[in-house]
Amino acid sequence: MQSVTVIAVGGLKEKYFRDAVDEYKKRLGGASRVSEIEIKEEKLQSAPSELQIRSALDFEAERIIASIPKRSFVISMCIEGKLLSSEELAAVIDRAATDGNPSVTFIIGSSHGLSERVKNISDLRLSMSRMTFPHKLARVMLFEAIYRSAEINAGGKYHK
Repeated sequence: MQSVTVIAVGGLKEKYFRDAVDEYKKRLGGASRVSEIEIKEEKLQSAPSELQIRSALDFEAERIIASIPKRSFVISMCIEGKLLSSEELAAVIDRAATDGNPSVTFIIGSSHGLSERVKNISDLRLSMSRMTFPHKLARVMLFEAIYRSAEINAGGKYHK
């Protein structure tokens, strides 16, 4: 059984987002070991400078990198990443397992994104869409995409 970890900067305080993520985690429970790690977001003043943003992203990167499971296939969620269909994402996850990676880790940054350090250690940079979504909603969408991938790889009917 392959494990899946989602590392996200910031928390989910709204009950409807938390409930949605928990539902997909429950559905995934039979197919994968799923864990979710929330990393503390660095506080920035309003209208921060580029230097302040880079510094905050570097502090977050330290905590993100320390949380990545060993021998994990790392996927950073970023706007400049590759666009994949559900079937293509399922194939990436399946290939990661057959290539000897016991886990897949997805990383969602803050509203300022991810440090280049995190992106550079990633095996794949993935974009959900060319559109912009709130990070909390993006987490729900990511869990749905992971669940859909698991169903595709298992030959399930959810994807149909």
